[in-house]
Amino acid sequence: MLKRGASGGPIRVVFVLVPRFSLNAFSAAQEPLRLANYVSGHTLYSWFVVTSDGKPVPSSGGVRVTPDFAAAELEQPDNVIVCSGFDAHRYHDPALFGLLRKWAQGGAAVGAVCTASIVLARAGLLDGHPCTIHWELLEYFREAFPHLDARAELYEHDGERFTCAGGSAAADMMLSEITERLGLDMAVQVSEQFLHGGIRSGDDAQRLPVQTRLRVSHPRLVRAIREMENHAEEPLSRDAIAARVGLSSRQLERLFRRHLQTSPARYYLKLRLDRARHLLGHTDMSVTEIALACGFTSASHFSKCYRDLFGHTPRAERRPARRRNRAEAPSVEGGAAADDSEGGLPDEAEAPVDAR
Repeated sequence: MLKRGASGGPIRVVFVLVPRFSLNAFSAAQEPLRLANYVSGHTLYSWFVVTSDGKPVPSSGGVRVTPDFAAAELEQPDNVIVCSGFDAHRYHDPALFGLLRKWAQGGAAVGAVCTASIVLARAGLLDGHPCTIHWELLEYFREAFPHLDARAELYEHDGERFTCAGGSAAADMMLSEITERLGLDMAVQVSEQFLHGGIRSGDDAQRLPVQTRLRVSHPRLVRAIREMENHAEEPLSRDAIAARVGLSSRQLERLFRRHLQTSPARYYLKLRLDRARHLLGHTDMSVTEIALACGFTSASHFSKCYRDLFGHTPRAERRPARRRNRAEAPSVEGGAAADDSEGGLPDEAEAPVDAR
């Protein structure tokens, strides 16, 4: 995954921190390298931290990190890892994008942790490469970059590019690098040093199983919920879900009420509206685009359902986040403004399917 420079010596890694980056993901990517040095007793890896302008940069939690120098001061690096957070969709820095392209053309292995796949995508560096991103932004990422091969994996790498979902997945990705280069025994020792519960493979699921998240065990209920989660953009009818899990509609209704104290229709609607709420707060998709991505054919009906559940409209949901972003915005060129309009779609009735 990582490359060794022509001059030999330690594997050199440059971490590029974007304003409001995830400190968790950054630490999870860097610490396995430090611990590989500690366990081996040798300097196997070395690293620098840079920012676009060379100034201290705040993490998403407000902790400020002082870089070693500005990105433009670097000579051609061997390995580059970009770290960002949930505001990555608002980050637009043509100078840094240009540097990333230059480094990649010079032969650097370029990677991303957490949401920095958005940064690499905007720089044009993920074309033709499999990639992943945190599960909460996967749907947005596929909408924004439909030409990319975006997957719901913990991490992906193909030699030239590597991406991970963030959080502890960054540690798994780096443990994979250590396994490939230094062997499984070394990776296990490193994992035990920071009490990592096990070394996951790239194709492991990002999210906890439905059974764990919802504390339900009925196999057909679990399958029904998975069907709903996998069909948020094009919702299935109650009859279709029931047929897929081998139940009648009445049996499905009883199952939801017995275990979750709600109907399939209400559960499905809340699932889609919760997803919409996240997209409103963490992407620049318009309200109309979010309505479509969450299975509503009418923006006005989406707005009504949203207000009924949360007590305010989708547009009102966005105002506090916008004020925070303006107050905390980094001194870089802002991304394209999101369309706050709740219109843009014909005010047509929703299809008469009670699971919608």
